[in-house]
Amino acid sequence: MNLKPTSKRAAVVIASAAVLTVGAVSGAFALAGDDDASERPIPASELEQAERAALAETGGGTVTETEVDDEESKYEVEVTLDDGSQVDVQLDESFKVVGSERDDDTSDD
Repeated sequence: MNLKPTSKRAAVVIASAAVLTVGAVSGAFALAGDDDASERPIPASELEQAERAALAETGGGTVTETEVDDEESKYEVEVTLDDGSQVDVQLDESFKVVGSERDDDTSDD
């Protein structure tokens, strides 16, 4: 058996190491990231009711994101108002408002 390193064998080893490194780094980022991966949007069959309730609470705007089984309520609807601010509206199973909170992202970046 010839165990002499060849350039072809070395290239295969380096390529394999690179693939493993990329996989490990990607996995670390996935584990360290926020909980976006576990967030589920509101299903289409319930979306219209949730949007209607949230927009009635905010007095208008545009629905920009939704989530079902949020840690605070059954449904969360994010509404972007005409002035650019955002409001998270919390709804129960009957699409009744149980809370709302304006996102205050006024940092000096």
